[in-house]
Amino acid sequence: MTIDQQNTTNSSASLIQRGDGLQVVVGLGKSGLATVNFLHNLGYKVAVTDGGNPSLASQLPSDVLTKFNGIDSELLSSASRIIISPGIDPFLPVFADVHAKKIAMVSDIQLFCDVCKAKNIPIVAITGSNAKSTVTTLVGEMVKNAGKKVGVGGNLGTPALDLLLEPIEIAVLELSSFQLQTTTNLSAQVATVLNMSPDHLDRHGDMLGYHREKHRIFQGVKSIVVNRDDPLSRPLVADDMPTITFGSNAPDIHQYGIITDSQGDMWLARGRERLLHEKDVPIKGQHNLINVLSALALGESVGLPIDGMLNTIKNFVGLPHRCEFITTKTFDNQHTLDCYDDSKGTNIGSTVAAILGLGKVYQPKGKKLAVILGGQGKGQNFAELAKPLSQFASNIYLIGEDADKIQADLQKGNLLDTVKVIHCQTLQNAVKQGFDDAKAQADLGVLLLSPACASFDQFSGYVERGKVFAQLVV
Repeated sequence: MTIDQQNTTNSSASLIQRGDGLQVVVGLGKSGLATVNFLHNLGYKVAVTDGGNPSLASQLPSDVLTKFNGIDSELLSSASRIIISPGIDPFLPVFADVHAKKIAMVSDIQLFCDVCKAKNIPIVAITGSNAKSTVTTLVGEMVKNAGKKVGVGGNLGTPALDLLLEPIEIAVLELSSFQLQTTTNLSAQVATVLNMSPDHLDRHGDMLGYHREKHRIFQGVKSIVVNRDDPLSRPLVADDMPTITFGSNAPDIHQYGIITDSQGDMWLARGRERLLHEKDVPIKGQHNLINVLSALALGESVGLPIDGMLNTIKNFVGLPHRCEFITTKTFDNQHTLDCYDDSKGTNIGSTVAAILGLGKVYQPKGKKLAVILGGQGKGQNFAELAKPLSQFASNIYLIGEDADKIQADLQKGNLLDTVKVIHCQTLQNAVKQGFDDAKAQADLGVLLLSPACASFDQFSGYVERGKVFAQLVV
């Protein structure tokens, strides 16, 4: 069931016209604080409630009403509109009365897009199960290098409403399914679902629910970018919708893809035109070439010059904790182990992309991967990992809360018996096991942290997990 079906999504009233009703912000993280400040500056009466005792409370304006250590149901029932933080499920029992009274419930993204419509600020909207942070950052760099004032944020980095603190000419937003769940008629200049693989099924129920929330990004869209390799990314839109596609195969005219020459080298291409050799792309792996192609398609959709976009790509080294090369360890002056931090790989699709992307680089060198998996599995079925792990890995190190489930799912997925599965419990134990195995296995060339899970069972987030990994391997 969607928020629309409960008739609790945003009212159509413009934010520019201030109302007198109480605005209740639920959740005081970064986006919640940005929302409070935004509404307060517009002259609204604002209250905020949170299930815990948020550390950002000291930064609130003095006249904002607060109810902490539990979401306050009486405050919700008295609201004219509720702005809910993305990490809070809008169908928790505490919101039952809200739905019954048909009180408007929106995201901060809804407020942001209403302002963008009023000010004619075009939005580049990006979602997907994987790679959205990389693509959002790259597109933002492309826009900046084209000489335009750009705001880059949303689910990534700066909360969307804080982007309005400075003049911007174009907004590039990474959007999660949680943010989109309470956003209606985004009306982006261009939007894309980069890819679809199981994620957040514990909240959305099943792939149909997850797919439905992701595809809300296309409501009111003016043009679309589509991944040819992933049918689930294609929206149901009018046949005359301006569309650019990208994919791993050779592209048709005016589309983006990869041309492989007779020597096996890969080229980024638009139609038959070769744009950039793979060696000139700093972020490695076929999956990253596809990410770059999606950024080119998005940039073209908002009129960015191709030469400037290609120069941006040549200087883009990627994001921390996203298949980031950390170091090469050398053992006994002969065996080496390349260590990669993909801690941001918190779902199956992301980990599959990392395994395939690195596996296709190291397999021709006669090297296998050791992959660290585990954490909080978010209701995923890990059987899909069995095939790429069987092809490219020799060792799997399981850590965290759902280690037993991951092993059971891999067995159901017919993981080859030649792949060793070792329960390590902690990241520290997994790294030590990787080092020990690298000394004994000449064909073990990569230690990859790509857990396919959330990290909150053992860490404050994927960033801390990645930093701890980097400290352990250097």
